[in-house]
Amino acid sequence: MVISRIFHRRIWTTARRFLRPTALVPFEKCSLPSSPLFQKHIPNNFKHGNRFWFSTQSMVDLLPMGKIVDVPLAQTGEGIAECELLKWHVQEGDYIEDFQPICEVQSDKANIEITSRYRGKVASILYVPGDIVKVGETLLKILVDESAAFPSVTSGDSENEKSLDSDQIVVDEAAFTAVTFCDSENVNSLDSDLEKENRAGVLSTPAVRSLAKQHGIDINEVCGSGKDGRVLKEDVLSFAVNKGIIRNPSAVLNSDHGEKPPGEEGYNSFVATKYESPSEDRILPLRGYQRAMVKSMSLAAKVPHFHYVDEIKCDALLELKTSFQKNNPYKDVKYTFLPILIKSLSMALTKYPFVNSCFIEDSLEVVLKGSHNIGIAMATPLGLVVPNIKNVQSLSILEITKELARLQQMASDNKLSSEDICGGTITLSNIGAIGGKFGSPLLNLPQVSIIAIGRTQKVPQFADDGTVYPISIMTVNIGADHRVLDGATVARFCNEWKQFIQNPELLLLHLR
Repeated sequence: MVISRIFHRRIWTTARRFLRPTALVPFEKCSLPSSPLFQKHIPNNFKHGNRFWFSTQSMVDLLPMGKIVDVPLAQTGEGIAECELLKWHVQEGDYIEDFQPICEVQSDKANIEITSRYRGKVASILYVPGDIVKVGETLLKILVDESAAFPSVTSGDSENEKSLDSDQIVVDEAAFTAVTFCDSENVNSLDSDLEKENRAGVLSTPAVRSLAKQHGIDINEVCGSGKDGRVLKEDVLSFAVNKGIIRNPSAVLNSDHGEKPPGEEGYNSFVATKYESPSEDRILPLRGYQRAMVKSMSLAAKVPHFHYVDEIKCDALLELKTSFQKNNPYKDVKYTFLPILIKSLSMALTKYPFVNSCFIEDSLEVVLKGSHNIGIAMATPLGLVVPNIKNVQSLSILEITKELARLQQMASDNKLSSEDICGGTITLSNIGAIGGKFGSPLLNLPQVSIIAIGRTQKVPQFADDGTVYPISIMTVNIGADHRVLDGATVARFCNEWKQFIQNPELLLLHLR
């Protein structure tokens, strides 16, 4: 039995791209499939004697305009297994374009905006803000636009099609089972079958699915009373009452006077209640940066730390900061002593590269980093995050000041990128900006050193002649990985850094 590939392609492109107007196309001497599945779906009005008539318009009416595709959570970075869904940029029923942002997620490292690879209509959204989504799981389903779902016909194919004689075409069952023809009596039965198969994509809003999830209800078991079988909040509550899950549905209804569209619901309950005193016990899931801190600190607790503490005079540093601010030609730049500390730290790292290294535990290797990507610990409403300033060894103090301000603003707005957070080689934590003389920091692995800076304070100092005069000092606490660094190396490194801080004019000797 001969099968014409061009004919097969012609049937598909005609039916799915709707390139032909309504027309009856005769197929004579066709060897038609005889299976019950095929015969069941051939309407009688398509038969005329020994000839079969197929209307291309009938195919258009019966075939879907596109197909439902799953949009999974793609891999957002190395080692990322799951992300928290922060907010949706689209709603069910919205028409979206290629590369249009559809949602925002947060991994252990940064916030990522997910874009669509397809053009079409949002059929269903499967998660609500606050949910943890594993990489590879379906975020939403899209009814793909027919022009984007199927390839176009080339001019060469059209010419080949014209040369075919329809009377000489022999068709087998495989060609027809790909395109199912249904009469009006069979449409409903097929729809019911599809509904059963696609029940997992039941119509409902994320708020309704969240309510069902809250009460442990499988929303696929709830019969929807809304348009096109959409499951409403009342349907979920009615189901819960019938199953004995809740007793007072009115209390649940009164707690929320309307369903919020995706993205308008609060996505971090931890932030909302962080500084509130609860009247009763509450269980809050850790999300985002808080969740990342659990993982990183659990790993750091297994590393043998040691800490080196010293006091550094910073009068000259404060004078230099005051001079910068007094002669500042840039109104949008505010000078602090932190950028000077960052630059002087980079100067010291040049002489002691082991402090600016990473330890690979599996192979017992130390990677001496060529770039000084100095991370700055920042407290945000969502928790602790450590973005880093790249290539500090090549930046001026002014450039460091501007980049630090940018990172602080991005962290405050929860818009740090993965590039901002990844790649750090050493971490600096200015806990003195909040309070405290010194702290004992834990490593930000795989880095081998971290520095905590206490607040600056005035203390009395004895001169050689016994007189007393005031000085400004700050306490630094260097945490180090004792598998890579020893006390002598850290002490010498701190002395080098101390010289640059107490005598900032020495920075001029090493500037490039």
